[in-house]
Amino acid sequence: MASKKFQRRKENFVCAHCSQKVTGNGYTNHCSNCLWSKHVDVNPGDRAEVCGGLMKPISFAGNSRQYYVVQECQHCGRRRRNKLAANDNLAALFN
Repeated sequence: MASKKFQRRKENFVCAHCSQKVTGNGYTNHCSNCLWSKHVDVNPGDRAEVCGGLMKPISFAGNSRQYYVVQECQHCGRRRRNKLAANDNLAALFN
């Protein structure tokens, strides 16, 4: 059975890339410090992806209404974009 397109999951986690403690709000899908995440979802929040690789921030996209970080899985090469949050460290995109 296919999962819903979006499932809200309020989860705290420790970033697998920089070890920052991240407090989730149900929409959090990446570390606000380094902008990395883990490839764990097929659809947001479903935790159905078996890859589990780290998702590296490679660029950003968007317009004045909404910006996104574009990430690439270091294991399988899949690219995804995720909404940037107000507390994200945008300087991490340029490191």
